[in-house]
Order: sequence, then structure tokens, then C-alpha cells
Amino acid sequence: MRYSIFKDKKISGLGFGAMRFPMKEEGGEKVVDRELTEKMLSRAIEAGINYFDTAWPYHGGESERILGELLSRYPRESYFLADKYPGHQVMEHHDPAAIFEEQLRRLKTDYIDFYLLHNVCESSMDTYLDENIGIIDYFLEQKRLGRIKHLGFSSHASLEGLKRFIDAVGDKMEFCQIQLNYLDYTLQRAGEKLDFLNKRGIPVWVMEPVRGGKLARLPESAEAELRARRPDESTASFAFRYLMTLEGVTVTLSGMSDMSQLEDNIRTYSGGTPLSEEEVALLYRFAEGLKASVPCTACRYCTEGCPVGLDIPALLEVYNELRVNPTSVNTGMRVEFLPEEKKPSACISCGACAAICPQKIDIPARLSDLAQLLLSVPSWRAICKQRDEEQKKNASR
Repeated sequence: MRYSIFKDKKISGLGFGAMRFPMKEEGGEKVVDRELTEKMLSRAIEAGINYFDTAWPYHGGESERILGELLSRYPRESYFLADKYPGHQVMEHHDPAAIFEEQLRRLKTDYIDFYLLHNVCESSMDTYLDENIGIIDYFLEQKRLGRIKHLGFSSHASLEGLKRFIDAVGDKMEFCQIQLNYLDYTLQRAGEKLDFLNKRGIPVWVMEPVRGGKLARLPESAEAELRARRPDESTASFAFRYLMTLEGVTVTLSGMSDMSQLEDNIRTYSGGTPLSEEEVALLYRFAEGLKASVPCTACRYCTEGCPVGLDIPALLEVYNELRVNPTSVNTGMRVEFLPEEKKPSACISCGACAAICPQKIDIPARLSDLAQLLLSVPSWRAICKQRDEEQKKNASR
């Protein structure tokens, strides 16, 4: 097993993400398959994985409970627990103390090794930074008391949003978890985020290394090229080995839903070599084929003359993302929480932006397309309400 050193800790390069536990049918509904989950956790520990990541909303709270039950059978010093505060969820009020105490109970522990502010992004940043709510101050105090060993945050924010948060409280954050893979390296400017975090001296944790499975299954022609280079390795392994080539990556999380995925990842992190420059270039070529993006360079000439003041480059970034993943909630959030007058539907199609665009993009048409795409993206507010109901239902069992 490959390991990274974070301060005085030896952490497995592959982390076990507890967001996608295996599921089964029971009583007419889908529930976590505890028996298979137990076998997978046992195999992971046997293989040397020692980092386990969960969060308040995963599986309606069952992820924390199951992880706590199963890991409590092992010596506490033999593994690292990561959990998160759900400040990104829509709530009537925030009570970090109540949630943290419940998390400790669920996890059957008196401390959490790596605690994260969950998804610091454009829609949640003001909540996290609000001194009257005091979320960051509360968790800094828990760190001082030894109930949190290391404090960091996860983020799906834009590069500009990430910079804003780091500028505000970066001196208090020990690590940052971002979505990073060879597709998002350019699509979500994840490469620029990585460079920025490296320059600020903030170690990087990676989520979505295979883009929710998208990079585990490529077009047949692409997979044939990969097999020709490494016939004994899976398509997914290329995505993981790609991350091994990047400076600053400490832990890569994988949400594994069956034993075959776990075994494949164990093979990847137990031997072999990172990708060559040629192989990395090959993956970037595949990524370009997957994107088919609008070629916005964010020069911002278009924004100077927009009569309704739209942030056109930011909206086109959302458009490009939704063309690849039409139901991405994290992407949709970036528009859902905007004022109505700043959403793509506010475009009056005057054409001033298109006339000045160096890339000759038909911006009004693309904004109209975006407005239609957003109609199919699940509402984050509705998801938060459903998760709250699931938490209450599971708590009453």
C-alpha cells in the first residue's frame, strides 16, 4: 500500500469513502448491505487502508453509524476517521455543537482525526464565515481540546471562491479536499486550484478521482489504447495512477460499492508505477473528447457591456460542466442560489456580449441552453429537505 506522510501521520494514499456503501433491497426499500460492508472494511484494513471518510448526510446518517460500529472493533490508534460538518446544507439554524456531539456518538469515539467543513462553496461560504454563527470558532475550540486532531475543508467552489475562503481563514485550515481528476483538471480548473493550494502550502485530499464512475468506463477506442499500454490494469486504475503524478496530493478517496472495485483499487495502490508523461497526455486527449466545451477563456470582455450585469464566464463554466454531467447538483447550486436577476434566464439576448467575444461564442444562445439544462438539475434545497427527513427517520428506528 502506498502511504503519504502528513505531519506525524502515515496515511494510506487510498482512502475509503463511505458515501457509496453497497446497497440491497429489504422490505421494499434500499438499505445499506451491512454484511458486505463489513467484509469490505475488513479487507481494506487487511490491505493497509487506514483512512475512512464519512459525513453527516451520507446514507441519511447511517454511514456514520455503520462506520462507527464496524471500526470500533479495531484499536482506535490503528485507523484515521474523517467526518464533516454540513454547513452547506440548507437549515433553519446551525448548531455545530449538537451535530458534532451526535457524530461522536455515532462513530463511537471521543475524537475525530480529520474534521472538515463540508463543501465550502459560493452558496455556503457566508454561513461558514459568519462570526455570529461561529462554526469555525467552535471547531477550532474542539481542536484545542483534542477532540479534533486536524481541521480542514472540502470544496466544490470555483477557483475564485476557493481563493476567497483561503484568503479569509486559510491560516486556520490544515488541508483541503477538492474534486480532481484528469477531466476536471481543466473542466473545473482543478489544476489551477491544485497549484494555488500548493503555493499556499495546503495539502490536498482528492475526491471524485473517477468522476462518479465516468472515468472508469471510456469509449471502446480509448479503452483499447489503454489496454495496449497496460493490459493488466483497469481503466479506473489509470485515473488513480494519474493522481499519483501530481504534486501535493496526500489522500485520494474512493467511494467503493462492491468488492471488485475495492480489490482493483488495492492492486493499483499496492504496486505498479505512476503514469508516464505520454500516458498523461493520452488521458488529457481523452478528456478533451469528453468535454466538447464552449471555449470561454474568461477574458471578461463580455461582462463589461452586459446591460444586466451577468457574470457570463462563470455561467459558461457551469454550462460546460452540465454538458458533461447534466444532473450535477454541486454545479447547479452555483446558479440556484444566485439572485433571479443574475441567473441565465435574465439574459435579454441583446447580443452585445457575442459581438465583442474574441472566441466568437454565441453567448445568448448558450445562456438560453443553460437555462434549459438547469431545469433538469435537482434542487439543492429539496435535497436538503429530503436528507433531513431521512435523518429523522433513521434516528427513530
